[in-house]
Amino acid sequence: MELRLRHDWPQTEDEALRLQQELRPLVRSVPLPAAPRTLAGLDVAYGGSHGSADDRVAAAVVVLDAETLEVLDSATAVGTAGFPYIPGLFAFRELPVLITALERLATTPDVLLCDGQGLAHPRRFGLACHLGVLAGLPTLGVAKTPLLGAWDEPGPDRGDSSDVRHDGEIVARVLRTQDGVKPVTVSTGHLIDLDGACAQVLQAAPRYRLPETTRLADRLCRDALLAEQAPSCPGHRAHGGIGP
Repeated sequence: MELRLRHDWPQTEDEALRLQQELRPLVRSVPLPAAPRTLAGLDVAYGGSHGSADDRVAAAVVVLDAETLEVLDSATAVGTAGFPYIPGLFAFRELPVLITALERLATTPDVLLCDGQGLAHPRRFGLACHLGVLAGLPTLGVAKTPLLGAWDEPGPDRGDSSDVRHDGEIVARVLRTQDGVKPVTVSTGHLIDLDGACAQVLQAAPRYRLPETTRLADRLCRDALLAEQAPSCPGHRAHGGIGP
């Protein structure tokens, strides 16, 4: 697939902040025009936890049939973070390698589900917003915990939810994907509204707390990183593809 928008990648914190401010007005929260036929999960694995620009990272994208959740396409990429860990600028460590993986897909997904935040971000421009603007596709964030804001505990049943508010604005929703399990945090990225984003997360999570998009992309990016490390780590065995 091809991106709709491109830009140079910042080298400094000030450059990254300016770019977020420049791109933020492009974000649109609107209902999906039609039920998606395909959903793509995106995730990144790290070869270390040092937070430096030299960290090795592996990205994976897995495209699923929205109804059956059958895997239709997948792609990976391995590279260097290229940007240090700075709170609020995490996307600049992950997006370059994620975009490389996206561009290796043979198909263009209808909706992108990122392992991270979208609007629930100090400058309302998390990874899901940034990626959505670049890809020109409906994009949402599914995180294990909220990044900021306040919320009430949702009810105990699958589908129960509670809005997350920050500075008087609804920025996300904590959503119970299975009865009695800890909720996930859903935030809009681009070209989707919060109701639609939650509906897609529930569609992709028929059995487990995390949606299948996240579970499969997480497995694939870890396998890609392990495969790269295998030649220099005899004790490691690489696994290819996505198993059952």
